[in-house]
Parts: sequence; structure tokens; C-alpha cells
Amino acid sequence: MLRFYGLDLLDWHRGRLSSRRLAVLIRQLPREGAVARETEGEAAEWSVGDYLLAHAVDQLAQANWMFATVNQDEDADPLDPPVPLPRPDTESATGEADVRDASPAASANPTPQQLAAFFS
Repeated sequence: MLRFYGLDLLDWHRGRLSSRRLAVLIRQLPREGAVARETEGEAAEWSVGDYLLAHAVDQLAQANWMFATVNQDEDADPLDPPVPLPRPDTESATGEADVRDASPAASANPTPQQLAAFFS
């Protein structure tokens, strides 16, 4: 038997656990848990603070690049602009999404068929 927060997940198949209740339980799973890592990939590991820190590092690199560009010799080759830190929700160099589709449909509640496929 699969146990989930003290509940038998087979109760959903038996009709004793509603789809709404199951969806609520799934949404309340911890961000660092296995389900979040599976559904969100690397983005599950990033907190708001991590995103803010990456943005601050990017801004500092941009400011340093501007300062160096303004203060370099006129005859020198132009400096390459800094590359932003990679984030899990941005596209990679290959043009593919690194983690997930950010469309509004991706955040909608799952259908009973999707839940059944997920747990089977």
C-alpha cells in the first residue's frame, strides 16, 4: 500500500478520496521533495532568494562591464558584455526550455486521467 500523509493513495481509485483533496495534498508537498524535483526539475531547488541573488550578481557584472568599457583606451577592442547566470526557468543555448513550460495551462489542476496516469 502506498501511504501519503497517513492516507492510502489507493483510496483515490476506490472513490474514498476526492480528486480535489488529492490535488490539495499534492500542492502542499514540500518544495525540496521528490515530487517537486520531478515536476519542476532544477527550479524546485531555487528559492526567491536564489533568484534575487542571481539578479544582483548579473547587475554587478553589468555595472563592472560598463565601468570597464567607459574607462578603457579608445583604441582598444570592445569588451564582451557579461553573460547572465543561467536560471532554471530560462532557455538554454540550444533554444530548449531547461525545466518546464511556463504557460498558464501548466499550472492548472490535473484531470482525473492525468492523476491516474501519474499514480499508475
